[in-house]
Amino acid sequence: MKIKTTTVLALLAAETASPASATDVFTLEGFGAISRGLGGAAVSLDVGPAGIMSNPATLSLSTDNLDPDSDSQLLIGLDIIAPNIDAYNDATGVKAASHTHSRNRGPYFAPELAYIRRSGKFTFGIGAFALGGLGTEYGKSSFLSSGLSGAPAGLDNSSRMLALDIPAAASVKVTDRLTIGGSIDAVWIGLNLGLQLQADQVGSLIGSGRVSGSLVPVLGGIPGLDAAHFGLTRNNYLLNGVDGWGLGGRVGFTYKLTPSTMIGGAYNFKTDVADLEGPATLTAVSTIAGQIPLTGRIRVRDFQMPARLSVGVTQRFGPQLLITAEYQRAFWKDAMKNINVGFEADAAGDINVLLPQNYRNQDIVAVGGAYEMGPMTFRVGARFASQATPGATLLAVVPTIPRYHASAGMTYKLGKRQAIDFAYSHAFKEKVSNDGLPNTSQPLSVTHSQNNLSIGYRLSF
Repeated sequence: MKIKTTTVLALLAAETASPASATDVFTLEGFGAISRGLGGAAVSLDVGPAGIMSNPATLSLSTDNLDPDSDSQLLIGLDIIAPNIDAYNDATGVKAASHTHSRNRGPYFAPELAYIRRSGKFTFGIGAFALGGLGTEYGKSSFLSSGLSGAPAGLDNSSRMLALDIPAAASVKVTDRLTIGGSIDAVWIGLNLGLQLQADQVGSLIGSGRVSGSLVPVLGGIPGLDAAHFGLTRNNYLLNGVDGWGLGGRVGFTYKLTPSTMIGGAYNFKTDVADLEGPATLTAVSTIAGQIPLTGRIRVRDFQMPARLSVGVTQRFGPQLLITAEYQRAFWKDAMKNINVGFEADAAGDINVLLPQNYRNQDIVAVGGAYEMGPMTFRVGARFASQATPGATLLAVVPTIPRYHASAGMTYKLGKRQAIDFAYSHAFKEKVSNDGLPNTSQPLSVTHSQNNLSIGYRLSF
């Protein structure tokens, strides 16, 4: 009955999640307030049920934070994420601020829900977490909504992506020193997108062989073509323009080198999510004929979350103090080479577009420390990452650029079996510029900083 109840709660969280603006490109910088307070480190220490998302092998560790004699533990939590994103036309100095222009975006709320149960040497768990996402809303009147002529088109430029992960995990305590674990995950990705390309961007994509289909000569033959706009957005807190389901998973281990030194590692597999599909409108904007909308179906092909390798070490200095450090390698180069879009018009005809992204693999280092004092545990952390987003392929609606974080957190025990966890992390402002076709018509810079708050309640029983 407990497992059935938790499954229902996980699915409910999946349905009510709002998107998170991610900070390691599309992925969050940690799962659960304990990990978040430590800069996102999690593979070599017990971070409670949220460890199901980082290293399932940690679920077999003896819980120091709550009653170690309990067989079950429940986590209910929430991430609140407030990004600050601005795009600049570097030729004119005009700014397009990404604010809440509609129900499409921010601030974002991401669920944290997990249940684990121990049975002898084995621990089983299920959960529902926002794996990551992004979000922008520049509205309909910024310079991003103007055609090549400078005339306003009045069409929105925005994005909202949420990746939701529902893991089912198992771990085993092989010896007093070694634990191993793994998970199989149901992964859902939903996407809203409003993207306007000026006429010279369309011409650049066609000239480089990145556009194909029967609608290409039709689009190229429109007199006074000024811009083309893809609209696949539902102006709703929950619904998305396109979405798809698939699979993911991870494996991991922990090993106690000494009574006070623990190492751990995990490998997250690249997701295998079906193409994201749904209704859309392709609008050609002409200085002569005005706006020419075509309704149809759109497919965003092979949009995946990347594989990730994590290794870490945690050192305890007595029962109160610990220091942890972790290295991660996120394989974005394989996952995000292009945004591959295919559109089929209701009135016949199709067009296929490859928007270049060419992300780099990302190296990440997370460090953190914790000090326990009575019923409270205080944490601090920092996170440093290389830049995965090349400036030459930057899109204003996909500003996945923060690299540096500082975090702090605490746990307050409510007796032996309950605890409340808090964490705050700040992503420092990062700036990336793009001065060439095809992903921008004018010299473009985007800045992005944000504040994240994670709150969790844990119950052992």
